[in-house]
Amino acid sequence: MNFLNSLKKITLKVFLFFFLSAPFLLGQEPQTDSTATSLPKMPEKGESSGIVMDTLPVIQGYVPTKDPTTALIRSAVLPGWGQYYNESYWKIPIVWGIIGWCAYNYVVNNNNYSDYRDLYIKSDFNIESYRRLRDYYRDQRDLFVIYFGITYLANLLDAYVDANLFDFDVSEDAFTHSPMLNIRFKF
Repeated sequence: MNFLNSLKKITLKVFLFFFLSAPFLLGQEPQTDSTATSLPKMPEKGESSGIVMDTLPVIQGYVPTKDPTTALIRSAVLPGWGQYYNESYWKIPIVWGIIGWCAYNYVVNNNNYSDYRDLYIKSDFNIESYRRLRDYYRDQRDLFVIYFGITYLANLLDAYVDANLFDFDVSEDAFTHSPMLNIRFKF
């Protein structure tokens, strides 16, 4: 408990430092360079500038098949939906299984915490084993909240990265029998 109080105080001090110093850090004037020259004058229509235009065709850029932001938002709304969007169907039961496991253990530990808290109160705070078990189940309950948060963030990260890498093709070359890495471009 002492650690949490000191962590709160440090966090508050850091937040106040940045909050109070922001006007001084962001309110500076940009420097002007008096030695800078102006841009060259563009030639008038019909005048020759001596510059030859590039004659190469414009190549279309890479257009991904799956949008990473869409996958991220879908996974944020419903865990596993981003994996469904990315066609990684085998990951959906894994995400839901870990989330279900975290929820189940949260409920079990919360019930045990409530039971031992009530027993400790009924014993007029005299039985030490009730206090230790109460604290243990509270800590376990809180740990499963952290595990749930980590799983949720991993779900978001997986959906985003999987959408970015959706167009990569890793297959074996038929002639050399060695793996090769390809990327598909749409023109």
